[in-house]
Amino acid sequence: MVDVVSDERPVAPAGGRRPLTSLTSFVGRETDLERVRAALAERRLVTLTGPGGVGKTRLALTVASEVRSAHVVELASVTHPSQIAPAVATALGVPDQSNRDAVDRVVDHLGGEPVLLVVDNCEHLIEGSVALLRRLLEALPDLTVLATSREPLGLWGEQVHRLAPLPVPGDPDAAGSRSLDDVPAVRLLLDRARSVLPEFAITPANRAAVVELCRRLDGLPLAIELAAVRLRTLPVSQVVERLGGRLHLLKAPVRDAEPRHRSLHALIDWSFDLCGPDERLLWARMSVFPASVDLETLDGVCGHGELDGDRLLEALDGLVGKSVVLADRDGESVRYRQFVPLREYGAERLEASGETVEVRRRHRDHYIRRAEAVIDRWCGPDQARDLATLRADHPNLIAALAFSVETPGEAVGGARLASQLRYHWIAGGFLTYGRRWLERLLPHLEEGSAQRGEALWVAAWVALIQGDRAEARGWLAECSRIAHARGDLALQGHAAHWTALLHLFEGDLDDAISCYRRAIALHRRMGLQGPELTAAFQLAMAQTYAGRSDEALVTAAAVVDGATAVGELWNRGYGRWIAAISHLHLGGLDAAREAILATMRIERDFRDGVCTALSIEVCSWIALASGRAADAATLSGLARSVWRRLGTSLAAFGPHASAEGQEHAARIDAALGRERAEALRDEHADVALPDAVRLGIALAGSAETPGPAPTPASSQPPTGDPLTSRESEIAALIADGLSNRDIGERLVISRRTVDGHVERMLRKLSFGSRTQIASWMASRSR
Repeated sequence: MVDVVSDERPVAPAGGRRPLTSLTSFVGRETDLERVRAALAERRLVTLTGPGGVGKTRLALTVASEVRSAHVVELASVTHPSQIAPAVATALGVPDQSNRDAVDRVVDHLGGEPVLLVVDNCEHLIEGSVALLRRLLEALPDLTVLATSREPLGLWGEQVHRLAPLPVPGDPDAAGSRSLDDVPAVRLLLDRARSVLPEFAITPANRAAVVELCRRLDGLPLAIELAAVRLRTLPVSQVVERLGGRLHLLKAPVRDAEPRHRSLHALIDWSFDLCGPDERLLWARMSVFPASVDLETLDGVCGHGELDGDRLLEALDGLVGKSVVLADRDGESVRYRQFVPLREYGAERLEASGETVEVRRRHRDHYIRRAEAVIDRWCGPDQARDLATLRADHPNLIAALAFSVETPGEAVGGARLASQLRYHWIAGGFLTYGRRWLERLLPHLEEGSAQRGEALWVAAWVALIQGDRAEARGWLAECSRIAHARGDLALQGHAAHWTALLHLFEGDLDDAISCYRRAIALHRRMGLQGPELTAAFQLAMAQTYAGRSDEALVTAAAVVDGATAVGELWNRGYGRWIAAISHLHLGGLDAAREAILATMRIERDFRDGVCTALSIEVCSWIALASGRAADAATLSGLARSVWRRLGTSLAAFGPHASAEGQEHAARIDAALGRERAEALRDEHADVALPDAVRLGIALAGSAETPGPAPTPASSQPPTGDPLTSRESEIAALIADGLSNRDIGERLVISRRTVDGHVERMLRKLSFGSRTQIASWMASRSR
């Protein structure tokens, strides 16, 4: 599976996974592909260099598509060196719920497994990219890096592969001395031309013009692709004629004086001139978007003045038709984007027009409105959809915050956006980003202002989840002073709420309960149902650890009922989680199991790393109380894996939760023996978050009658045939070396179904791995 986030393809949700696909064929790079493969087999760092538009990204992604353990991160939308490591962590799907250095989290996430990391578009952040890659390569001996940049990185051991433009025809080819079919530049031109003009062909009449066009464009793939679009309305000879008059007039760009770059710039310049006034204006205004956007956003940011009303849509249609803007479709959803060179060109035009600050402000303010809309409807059924939209918009959100920090007088708007994005930071898994931007904005906010108070409690919330109580304490004290000085009841409620969480995490349960009751009353008075539900489930946690589990169940039930009534899932999941702990404390194992499974099923969609880790811990405790010590150890290992990826532990959630976790760990060790328990934990100590949720549900859902203590995995398996016919069929395929995915395809069932069968077989046979199932099947056939 390849994690792909690239400026020249649809942007995947941060941390998400998207298979590498392309709507156009890969032409003329077979030799380069072989050379890069060979270089990667010998070197740990290979850098593809060459001018913009030469195809570095396309080649890198093609290589990545062949490697199962490849991950791709693009840096085109990253504007500051401090954002590089978090961008890598996001592309890898590393949960952002810790205050640990992003590089350390990436190192832990990748572990010791062989991995190919593709880092795309390093040229504008060379020093920062070098510093990051040096640390990763030193810490991860099995890591291989494929970078793309307009210039080498300069790291020791780097193998540079300069990607040249495609070979072009020679002078004799224009006269028809030989076939052009094997000339890569011509092959690309033909392929792209036929996508807009299916009947296009090389004829004696246009042959010389085809050769001349490829030569004038120096075989630069992006230039050829842009020129091919013109063949829809112009013959090849006129394309050559109109392009030819521009090349000698242009000054070379400062960063690259090569003639082939002048060719690309000339073609973009010509493409710009061929656009109508509205299309040119939209092209320039779209340059403020570092990633793809939907039509609503385009209209909100760019649809003003000359582009008001239907004129924006008509201009957008024209730019899509001219291949200046790409439309990425996912069902009924369409997002629009530009190639990096076209966006850079648009930014030059926007700057020349004097509109840059105005359009960037409109860009920021649009995302403020979008974030506020998420807050307004958070306590409802749209949470998962809103989080997915914010993840897709993440590069644009960061660009908006960067504008606010870097532009005098814009900090208040930036703080407003950063504060309203709180659920993106917390539930969406971007804590490091949220805290960094809030900390950068706070010094610019007026002392005692309402906006500073808002930013302070959001920053404190982020810090508490990261385990940084000291910083949170100072921010909350200041927030409380502002709230009371201004007589702001809503702000007082938030200050009391997160001060209560601080008390809870410090073990001061009576103070926490008192603060929560005050916060809940204020939230209710101000009509803030979402914060009220959040404070209530946290109150239930304080109650159950204060020995008042019956009260906690009443509080948690009210949370679940309130959330269910409005179709809300996030607080409902946490409400079920604390109810499970309360039931467990009261000896209600079945009720505890039912409650925690409800939370785990919610996490299949939310994938909130903290809630997942907390819930798997409780699954382990319930399994142990049910007499299934081996399952409890396995679940403990799964929780350990998630905590490790988060960069935190159960200890961050206060001394009471930590003590309960330690007690259950000791009981598991006593039941199985420490060596056996640790072996089971270690076997599942490096599981990805989605797999941890799936396996946790499978193991927690088992309600088998407790039997004798499980035998070690090294002992003899059961005699007879303990497996069902379907399980035996799957076991035979495991013995044949098939993966769970392959088995699902062979039997025409889902991989999840196969995973469930395998987990049940492991428990029945008291095995710890699929390898033992294969060995057992082999022994039975002898």
